[in-house]
Amino acid sequence: MTERIRMALFRGGALLAACSVAGAVSLSVPAQARQARVASPAAGRPTGGGLPETGAAGGLLGTGAAGGLLGTGAASGIGLPGTGAASGIGAATGTGAGTGTSAVRASASSPATAPASSAESAQQQAAAAKLLQQADAGPKPASPDTVGGAQLAGRGVIVTEPAGAARLPSVPASAYVLADAGTGQVLAAKDPHGQLRPASTLKLLTAITLIPLLNPDAMVTASWQATNVTPNVAGLVRGQQYKVSDLFNALLLISANDAAIALAQATGSLSTGIALMNAEAHHLQAYDVMAADPNGLDAPGQHVSAYDLALIARQALAMPAFMRYDGARLATFPVTAHKSETLYNQNELLTKYPGGIGGKVGWTNAAGATYVGMARRNGVTLIVTLLHCPALTEVTYAKSLLNWGFTLDGKVNPIGTLVPPLTSPAASAKQSGQAAAGKAGANRPPVISGTVTTTTKIPGGLAVASIALILSAAAAAIVLTLLRRRSASGVSSRKGTLGIIRISRRGPARALRRSRALPGQARCTPR
Repeated sequence: MTERIRMALFRGGALLAACSVAGAVSLSVPAQARQARVASPAAGRPTGGGLPETGAAGGLLGTGAAGGLLGTGAASGIGLPGTGAASGIGAATGTGAGTGTSAVRASASSPATAPASSAESAQQQAAAAKLLQQADAGPKPASPDTVGGAQLAGRGVIVTEPAGAARLPSVPASAYVLADAGTGQVLAAKDPHGQLRPASTLKLLTAITLIPLLNPDAMVTASWQATNVTPNVAGLVRGQQYKVSDLFNALLLISANDAAIALAQATGSLSTGIALMNAEAHHLQAYDVMAADPNGLDAPGQHVSAYDLALIARQALAMPAFMRYDGARLATFPVTAHKSETLYNQNELLTKYPGGIGGKVGWTNAAGATYVGMARRNGVTLIVTLLHCPALTEVTYAKSLLNWGFTLDGKVNPIGTLVPPLTSPAASAKQSGQAAAGKAGANRPPVISGTVTTTTKIPGGLAVASIALILSAAAAAIVLTLLRRRSASGVSSRKGTLGIIRISRRGPARALRRSRALPGQARCTPR
């Protein structure tokens, strides 16, 4: 084998190794850049239909390089969002109390991005996937009106007052529930399973569903849908980025409808967020709930019950992150880079009722005043929920029910119980996802409202092929090096010491020339 042939083979092996390395790198880094270019336009306009670019097994849990929020692996194989418990969700339009028409589009979505590669995201994916699996798993009760006890099927006021005890206050709401969050005992109720419009009390379900699934430090870019909902309470600006934790503050402190849309879209699409909300309701055995939008604005087919709002509130009490958001008296919200607003909590129970710890106020023309309140005294935590109450009276009547409850809790015979959540969606997966979410923070890429942007994985088959090429090139280089050494040894034996000196001087010079030439010769453009 001549010296020229050996040099050609050596250069070819080096070129092959360089191309293999460049190809492997291009499979990971440029993919994220390409995805960012694809996702960016979605922040400024509505898009229709399902999630694009999700591959052959598209939908919420899609596969391939552009699979949705929930990625691949254990979560694969689940169908499109909007099916099962969330099927039939259409355009969520309706008119509130001087609020105009909601611009929510439940079927709209933005481009999906690659599945998450971090352990944190995998835990969040698993929790979300289990929620969706639970939505279709197991039969619903034959009579949802009896969930929590047969007495709860009654339509009027239901209470068993002990003789001589204080009378239950008269409350002009269409439905209410008063329950002990610790024991789960329902102390009093009126039409507890009556299905009525929720108004903004539905935001409690939005929060408890999404807090464990979204990184609080991730950034969300406000979409057309979020900024055009009426009223645009937080004043989100189209194309502006907002931290998830700031959006939760706006959601729970000032009942921001635009923040609700942005948070729901951060799961992959608006319909994905709504599907997860309905799945969470099923997980809580809140079978009277049908969510059609994430903010509670009146929408066809959307309803809750006073009993189910109590189940949702009890779950919220078990979530420290929720209670931090909901119990804050005020928060600063950065509307733009140069403008911030101070948000003041609208729940008067926190400031005007001894022991008030949280809750949510709601109102539309069709729903009337709705309310969820939570208070704690002497180790006892009570939940009160009211639906279709006269305007501006809901907190007053909630206080009267709470006063009665704190007086008679443990003395009145309960009329039912708050049922526990179903066990199928592992609470540990959700809790671990929530704990990990607090750590990942600033290093996470921005979220386009409607997508969750994460680092792209190298597809398995291509990665294996690249590694094989690198190993082959390395083996070839080693063999050629050994051949050169054998050849050099033969030359030295024939030409003596002078030949050895001549070869040893020329070798480094050739190697130097090769190292300078390789970058110009081995231009491997990723494709």
